[in-house]
Amino acid sequence: MAKSPVPGAVKTRLCPPLQEDEAAEVASSALADTLGAVAASGADERWIALDGAPGDWLPPGFRVIHQRGSTFADRLQDAWDTVGGPTLQIGMDTPQVSSALLDRSCAALLASPGAVLGHARDGGWWALGMHQTHRGVFAGIAMSTPQTGSEQSERLRSLGLGPQLLPPLRDVDQWEDALAVARDCATGSFARTVTRLASRKDVQR
Repeated sequence: MAKSPVPGAVKTRLCPPLQEDEAAEVASSALADTLGAVAASGADERWIALDGAPGDWLPPGFRVIHQRGSTFADRLQDAWDTVGGPTLQIGMDTPQVSSALLDRSCAALLASPGAVLGHARDGGWWALGMHQTHRGVFAGIAMSTPQTGSEQSERLRSLGLGPQLLPPLRDVDQWEDALAVARDCATGSFARTVTRLASRKDVQR
């Protein structure tokens, strides 16, 4: 699941201290590192459910579908209905993800009762995998709250899908998240972009 890195439409919670075009730079670099990890993984197919238009940031080998639905839960469900499973779904807020972690997560999914879930440290989730799509798996769950991850886990449990838990990761939502994640993954486009922006005197560290 991803948004095209258009200024004013992505990573707006980084403003301030960033300007809208700078926040879009951070989003673009996060997307580049995430797609790079997916491309280097052993996945049989690579899909991107996109809000916006694809650009030259999209590497070859990805099948593009456009997000459809009035809520994020609707868009998640539509993406699952289109792609099916077994699938591991991630977003663009965890650029520290590696191809090795994705491969381990896919292996965990195949060995699971039906689903895997990776909690985010802000209370959400960064990865969700299922053997197959399930109608209603996202229905009624409030997204982007401190309870989203626990509610999603309980929903999967109620459907008899486990879930088996993946390692937790930190989402990049606020500027302090960007700084922390950039320190943890010192290489890559995301770390370079955040480090450059953080070096400005008017950006609070």
